[in-house]
Amino acid sequence: MFTGTTRSLKELNPEIQAISVQPDSPFHGLEGLKHMATSIVPAIYDPFAADRDLELKTEAACAIARQLAREEGLLVGIPAAATVAASVQIAREEVATGRSAVIVSVLPGSADKYLRERFWEEA
Repeated sequence: MFTGTTRSLKELNPEIQAISVQPDSPFHGLEGLKHMATSIVPAIYDPFAADRDLELKTEAACAIARQLAREEGLLVGIPAAATVAASVQIAREEVATGRSAVIVSVLPGSADKYLRERFWEEA
């Protein structure tokens, strides 16, 4: 999804910055996301599509998933929460440098498969 979307958006506007989100380690809980340095690379993967690869801790994504559910009423999965956590990090970086930006994050999936887990209990 990232590669194709990035290519299409950059055709429309070459100034767009596309930032990929990856787990920060090979042993992570970001189901559906790959730690590219240690994964089998899919044939569709284009290492040049992203302008930046942002590494994210599993715990950051889980915290955002809980926050989105409790405060915003958005029941998203861990990979979707990872994209929001990355967007928040990027927004903070932009503010710190005095720049403004429009940040778009795709939320690929809901939290329906996490509903029965102890995931929602406070740690």
